[in-house]
Amino acid sequence: MSTLICGSIAYDNIMVFHDQFKNHILPEQIHILNVAFLVPELRREFGGCAGNIAYNLKLLGGNPLIMATVGEDAEPYLRRLDKLALPRTHVRQIEGSFTAQAFITTDLDDNQITAFHPGAMSFSHLNQISEAKDVKLAIVAPDGRDGMLKHAADLAANPIPFVFDPGQGLPMFSGDDLMGFMKQADYACFNDYEAKMACDRTGRSLEQLASEVKALIVTRGGQGSYIYTAGQRLEIPCVEADRVVDPTGCGDAYRSGLLYGIVNAWDWEKSGRLAAVMGAIKIAHRGGQNHTPSRDDIAKRYTQAFGRAPW
Repeated sequence: MSTLICGSIAYDNIMVFHDQFKNHILPEQIHILNVAFLVPELRREFGGCAGNIAYNLKLLGGNPLIMATVGEDAEPYLRRLDKLALPRTHVRQIEGSFTAQAFITTDLDDNQITAFHPGAMSFSHLNQISEAKDVKLAIVAPDGRDGMLKHAADLAANPIPFVFDPGQGLPMFSGDDLMGFMKQADYACFNDYEAKMACDRTGRSLEQLASEVKALIVTRGGQGSYIYTAGQRLEIPCVEADRVVDPTGCGDAYRSGLLYGIVNAWDWEKSGRLAAVMGAIKIAHRGGQNHTPSRDDIAKRYTQAFGRAPW
Protein backbone atom coordinates (compact mmCIF):
# COMPACT_ATOMS: atom_id res chain seq x y z
CA MET A 1 0.00 0.00 0.00
CA SER A 2 1.20 3.51 -0.86
CA THR A 3 1.05 6.96 0.67
CA LEU A 4 -0.14 9.39 -2.02
CA ILE A 5 1.69 12.71 -1.95
CA CYS A 6 -0.32 15.39 -3.77
CA GLY A 7 1.64 18.61 -4.07
CA SER A 8 4.26 20.58 -5.93
CA ILE A 9 7.47 19.57 -7.60
CA ALA A 10 9.72 22.60 -7.99
CA TYR A 11 13.21 23.90 -8.55
CA ASP A 12 14.62 26.25 -5.92
CA ASN A 13 17.12 28.72 -7.39
CA ILE A 14 19.01 30.19 -4.45
CA MET A 15 21.33 33.18 -4.78
CA VAL A 16 23.47 34.95 -2.18
CA PHE A 17 24.03 38.72 -2.31
CA HIS A 18 27.28 39.56 -0.49
CA ASP A 19 25.95 42.74 1.07
CA GLN A 20 22.81 44.01 2.79
CA PHE A 21 19.69 44.96 0.87
CA LYS A 22 19.27 48.02 3.11
CA ASN A 23 22.45 49.51 1.69
CA HIS A 24 20.98 49.51 -1.81
CA ILE A 25 17.32 50.35 -1.27
CA LEU A 26 16.52 54.03 -0.67
CA PRO A 27 13.39 54.27 1.52
CA GLU A 28 12.38 57.64 0.05
CA GLN A 29 12.55 56.17 -3.47
CA ILE A 30 10.65 52.95 -2.78
CA HIS A 31 7.84 54.04 -5.09
CA ILE A 32 10.23 53.92 -8.06
CA LEU A 33 12.27 50.92 -6.94
CA ASN A 34 14.75 49.76 -9.59
CA VAL A 35 17.62 47.73 -8.18
CA ALA A 36 19.98 45.00 -9.33
CA PHE A 37 22.00 42.71 -7.07
CA LEU A 38 25.19 40.95 -8.15
CA VAL A 39 24.89 37.35 -6.91
CA PRO A 40 28.13 35.41 -7.46
CA GLU A 41 26.71 32.39 -5.64
CA LEU A 42 23.90 30.42 -7.27
CA ARG A 43 22.70 26.91 -6.64
CA ARG A 44 19.69 25.03 -7.93
CA GLU A 45 18.02 22.60 -5.56
CA PHE A 46 15.37 19.96 -6.13
CA GLY A 47 12.35 20.97 -4.09
CA GLY A 48 8.61 21.35 -3.97
CA CYS A 49 6.50 20.02 -1.13
CA ALA A 50 5.58 16.74 -2.83
CA GLY A 51 9.16 16.07 -3.85
CA ASN A 52 10.52 16.86 -0.39
CA ILE A 53 7.91 14.87 1.53
CA ALA A 54 8.32 11.84 -0.73
CA TYR A 55 12.12 12.02 -0.45
CA ASN A 56 11.97 11.98 3.36
CA LEU A 57 9.30 9.29 3.53
CA LYS A 58 11.48 7.09 1.32
CA LEU A 59 14.38 7.58 3.75
CA LEU A 60 12.12 6.25 6.50
CA GLY A 61 11.30 3.14 4.51
CA GLY A 62 7.84 4.31 3.51
CA ASN A 63 6.17 3.82 0.13
CA PRO A 64 5.46 7.31 -1.27
CA LEU A 65 3.59 7.85 -4.53
CA ILE A 66 3.89 11.37 -5.94
CA MET A 67 1.00 13.08 -7.75
CA ALA A 68 2.20 16.34 -9.31
CA THR A 69 2.58 18.32 -12.51
CA VAL A 70 5.87 19.44 -14.07
CA GLY A 71 6.95 21.40 -17.13
CA GLU A 72 9.03 20.76 -20.22
CA ASP A 73 12.21 21.51 -18.23
CA ALA A 74 11.60 18.66 -15.77
CA GLU A 75 13.98 16.07 -17.23
CA PRO A 76 16.70 16.50 -14.55
CA TYR A 77 14.08 16.12 -11.82
CA LEU A 78 12.49 13.10 -13.50
CA ARG A 79 15.90 11.42 -13.77
CA ARG A 80 16.40 12.10 -10.07
CA LEU A 81 13.08 10.47 -9.19
CA ASP A 82 14.12 7.41 -11.16
CA LYS A 83 17.49 7.30 -9.39
CA LEU A 84 15.74 7.49 -6.01
CA ALA A 85 13.26 4.77 -7.03
CA LEU A 86 10.37 7.17 -6.52
CA PRO A 87 7.61 6.19 -9.00
CA ARG A 88 6.51 8.95 -11.35
CA THR A 89 3.42 7.19 -12.62
CA HIS A 90 1.30 10.19 -11.59
CA VAL A 91 3.80 12.95 -12.39
CA ARG A 92 2.21 14.65 -15.38
CA GLN A 93 4.33 16.71 -17.78
CA ILE A 94 2.58 19.83 -19.12
CA GLU A 95 3.60 21.00 -22.58
CA GLY A 96 4.38 24.70 -22.92
CA SER A 97 4.99 25.15 -19.19
CA PHE A 98 7.95 25.45 -16.89
CA THR A 99 8.23 23.38 -13.76
CA ALA A 100 7.27 25.50 -10.73
CA GLN A 101 10.26 27.35 -9.37
CA ALA A 102 11.33 29.83 -6.76
CA PHE A 103 14.04 32.45 -7.23
CA ILE A 104 15.39 33.36 -3.81
CA THR A 105 17.99 36.06 -3.16
CA THR A 106 19.41 36.21 0.37
CA ASP A 107 21.59 38.99 1.79
CA LEU A 108 24.18 38.81 4.56
CA ASP A 109 21.49 39.52 7.20
CA ASP A 110 19.48 36.50 5.97
CA ASN A 111 16.80 38.77 4.54
CA GLN A 112 15.20 37.23 1.47
CA ILE A 113 13.56 38.47 -1.70
CA THR A 114 11.65 35.65 -3.39
CA ALA A 115 9.79 35.37 -6.67
CA PHE A 116 7.75 32.24 -7.32
CA HIS A 117 6.54 31.03 -10.70
CA PRO A 118 3.84 28.33 -10.37
CA GLY A 119 4.15 27.12 -13.96
CA ALA A 120 2.86 23.57 -14.42
CA MET A 121 1.64 23.50 -10.82
CA SER A 122 -1.39 25.48 -11.99
CA PHE A 123 -2.52 22.40 -13.93
CA SER A 124 -2.48 20.01 -10.97
CA HIS A 125 -6.26 19.62 -11.22
CA LEU A 126 -5.67 17.49 -14.35
CA ASN A 127 -4.39 14.66 -12.15
CA GLN A 128 -7.06 12.17 -11.11
CA ILE A 129 -7.11 10.60 -7.63
CA SER A 130 -9.06 7.65 -9.06
CA GLU A 131 -6.03 6.66 -11.14
CA ALA A 132 -3.89 6.02 -8.04
CA LYS A 133 -4.29 2.43 -6.84
CA ASP A 134 -3.65 0.74 -3.50
CA VAL A 135 -3.44 4.00 -1.56
CA LYS A 136 -3.70 3.75 2.23
CA LEU A 137 -3.15 7.41 3.14
CA ALA A 138 -2.71 10.71 1.31
CA ILE A 139 -1.62 14.27 1.91
CA VAL A 140 -2.89 17.36 0.10
CA ALA A 141 0.17 19.61 0.25
CA PRO A 142 0.67 23.06 -1.35
CA ASP A 143 -0.17 22.90 -5.05
CA GLY A 144 -2.36 24.68 -7.57
CA ARG A 145 -5.57 25.99 -5.98
CA ASP A 146 -7.96 24.05 -8.19
CA GLY A 147 -5.91 20.91 -7.76
CA MET A 148 -5.96 21.13 -3.97
CA LEU A 149 -9.73 21.61 -3.89
CA LYS A 150 -10.33 18.78 -6.36
CA HIS A 151 -7.96 16.30 -4.77
CA ALA A 152 -9.38 16.87 -1.29
CA ALA A 153 -12.94 16.34 -2.54
CA ASP A 154 -11.98 13.22 -4.49
CA LEU A 155 -10.04 11.71 -1.57
CA ALA A 156 -13.01 12.28 0.74
CA ALA A 157 -15.40 10.73 -1.80
CA ASN A 158 -13.33 7.57 -2.37
CA PRO A 159 -12.85 7.55 0.71
CA ILE A 160 -9.11 7.73 1.39
CA PRO A 161 -7.93 9.27 4.68
CA PHE A 162 -5.74 12.32 4.13
CA VAL A 163 -3.78 15.12 5.76
CA PHE A 164 -4.69 18.67 4.78
CA ASP A 165 -1.46 20.69 4.65
CA PRO A 166 -2.05 24.07 2.96
CA GLY A 167 1.35 25.55 3.81
CA GLN A 168 2.21 28.68 1.85
CA GLY A 169 -0.91 28.06 -0.26
CA LEU A 170 -3.25 28.91 2.62
CA PRO A 171 -3.79 32.57 1.54
CA MET A 172 -5.46 31.27 -1.66
CA PHE A 173 -8.45 30.01 0.35
CA SER A 174 -11.37 31.75 2.04
CA GLY A 175 -12.66 30.79 5.46
CA ASP A 176 -15.41 28.69 3.84
CA ASP A 177 -12.82 26.94 1.67
CA LEU A 178 -10.72 26.12 4.72
CA MET A 179 -13.70 24.76 6.63
CA GLY A 180 -14.52 22.61 3.62
CA PHE A 181 -11.03 21.13 3.73
CA MET A 182 -11.24 20.56 7.49
CA LYS A 183 -14.55 18.71 7.20
CA GLN A 184 -13.21 16.48 4.42
CA ALA A 185 -9.79 15.75 5.93
CA ASP A 186 -8.90 13.26 8.65
CA TYR A 187 -5.86 15.26 9.79
CA ALA A 188 -4.54 18.80 9.32
CA CYS A 189 -1.11 20.35 9.70
CA PHE A 190 -0.10 24.03 9.93
CA ASN A 191 2.86 26.01 11.15
CA ASP A 192 2.08 28.51 13.91
CA TYR A 193 1.63 31.45 11.52
CA GLU A 194 -0.65 29.46 9.22
CA ALA A 195 -2.65 28.27 12.23
CA LYS A 196 -3.31 31.87 13.27
CA MET A 197 -4.33 32.76 9.72
CA ALA A 198 -6.66 29.76 9.56
CA CYS A 199 -8.29 30.85 12.82
CA ASP A 200 -8.69 34.42 11.55
CA ARG A 201 -10.22 33.35 8.23
CA THR A 202 -12.60 30.78 9.68
CA GLY A 203 -13.50 32.68 12.85
CA ARG A 204 -12.79 29.56 14.90
CA SER A 205 -10.27 28.73 17.58
CA LEU A 206 -7.62 26.06 17.17
CA GLU A 207 -9.61 23.81 19.50
CA GLN A 208 -12.70 24.24 17.35
CA LEU A 209 -10.75 23.48 14.17
CA ALA A 210 -9.21 20.45 15.85
CA SER A 211 -12.66 19.09 16.62
CA GLU A 212 -13.23 18.66 12.86
CA VAL A 213 -10.34 16.18 12.45
CA LYS A 214 -8.74 13.25 14.25
CA ALA A 215 -5.64 15.35 14.87
CA LEU A 216 -4.49 18.91 14.21
CA ILE A 217 -0.74 19.45 14.22
CA VAL A 218 0.86 22.89 14.71
CA THR A 219 4.61 23.18 14.18
CA ARG A 220 6.43 25.93 16.09
CA GLY A 221 9.98 25.87 14.76
CA GLY A 222 12.56 25.70 17.54
CA GLN A 223 9.81 25.54 20.14
CA GLY A 224 8.63 22.12 19.03
CA SER A 225 5.06 21.34 18.01
CA TYR A 226 1.56 20.78 19.38
CA ILE A 227 -0.75 17.96 18.42
CA TYR A 228 -4.42 18.54 19.22
CA THR A 229 -6.24 15.22 19.39
CA ALA A 230 -9.14 13.69 21.37
CA GLY A 231 -9.73 16.92 23.25
CA GLN A 232 -6.17 17.26 24.50
CA ARG A 233 -2.98 19.03 23.42
CA LEU A 234 0.22 17.01 23.25
CA GLU A 235 3.51 18.91 23.41
CA ILE A 236 6.22 17.51 21.15
CA PRO A 237 9.70 18.85 21.96
CA CYS A 238 12.11 20.15 19.36
CA VAL A 239 15.04 17.83 18.70
CA GLU A 240 18.38 19.60 18.85
CA ALA A 241 20.12 19.66 15.47
CA ASP A 242 23.81 19.01 14.94
CA ARG A 243 23.93 22.46 13.35
CA VAL A 244 21.43 24.93 11.94
CA VAL A 245 22.21 25.46 8.27
CA ASP A 246 19.02 25.87 6.24
CA PRO A 247 15.35 25.61 7.31
CA THR A 248 14.16 25.06 3.72
CA GLY A 249 12.14 21.84 3.62
CA CYS A 250 12.12 21.24 7.39
CA GLY A 251 8.34 21.30 7.49
CA ASP A 252 8.20 18.71 4.71
CA ALA A 253 10.65 16.47 6.56
CA TYR A 254 8.48 16.80 9.68
CA ARG A 255 5.38 15.79 7.72
CA SER A 256 7.09 12.65 6.45
CA GLY A 257 7.45 11.51 10.05
CA LEU A 258 3.77 12.11 10.69
CA LEU A 259 2.76 10.17 7.59
CA TYR A 260 5.00 7.26 8.54
CA GLY A 261 3.50 7.17 12.02
CA ILE A 262 -0.09 7.31 10.77
CA VAL A 263 0.44 4.53 8.22
CA ASN A 264 2.02 2.32 10.88
CA ALA A 265 -0.71 3.05 13.47
CA TRP A 266 1.69 4.70 15.94
CA ASP A 267 0.36 6.85 18.77
CA TRP A 268 0.57 10.60 18.27
CA GLU A 269 3.41 11.21 20.71
CA LYS A 270 5.66 8.72 18.94
CA SER A 271 4.66 10.02 15.48
CA GLY A 272 5.35 13.61 16.53
CA ARG A 273 8.73 12.67 17.94
CA LEU A 274 9.78 10.95 14.72
CA ALA A 275 8.61 14.03 12.82
CA ALA A 276 10.77 16.23 15.06
CA VAL A 277 13.79 13.99 14.46
CA MET A 278 13.33 14.27 10.68
CA GLY A 279 13.17 18.07 10.92
CA ALA A 280 16.37 18.17 12.98
CA ILE A 281 18.22 15.99 10.50
CA LYS A 282 17.12 18.13 7.56
CA ILE A 283 17.97 21.54 9.04
CA ALA A 284 21.66 20.58 9.25
CA HIS A 285 21.87 20.46 5.43
CA ARG A 286 21.29 22.94 2.63
CA GLY A 287 18.28 22.41 0.38
CA GLY A 288 15.31 20.15 0.88
CA GLN A 289 16.81 16.87 -0.37
CA ASN A 290 20.54 16.79 0.38
CA HIS A 291 20.48 14.89 3.68
CA THR A 292 21.11 11.16 3.30
CA PRO A 293 20.70 9.38 6.66
CA SER A 294 20.12 5.65 6.64
CA ARG A 295 17.15 4.20 8.47
CA ASP A 296 19.56 3.11 11.19
CA ASP A 297 20.91 6.67 11.44
CA ILE A 298 17.36 7.97 11.93
CA ALA A 299 16.68 5.36 14.62
CA LYS A 300 19.90 6.33 16.40
CA ARG A 301 18.92 10.02 16.43
CA TYR A 302 15.49 9.11 17.77
CA THR A 303 17.05 6.97 20.51
CA GLN A 304 19.49 9.74 21.48
CA ALA A 305 16.65 12.24 21.76
CA PHE A 306 14.01 10.10 23.46
CA GLY A 307 15.78 7.18 25.12
CA ARG A 308 14.28 4.36 23.12
CA ALA A 309 14.31 3.11 19.55
CA PRO A 310 11.37 3.92 17.25
CA TRP A 311 11.34 0.48 15.62
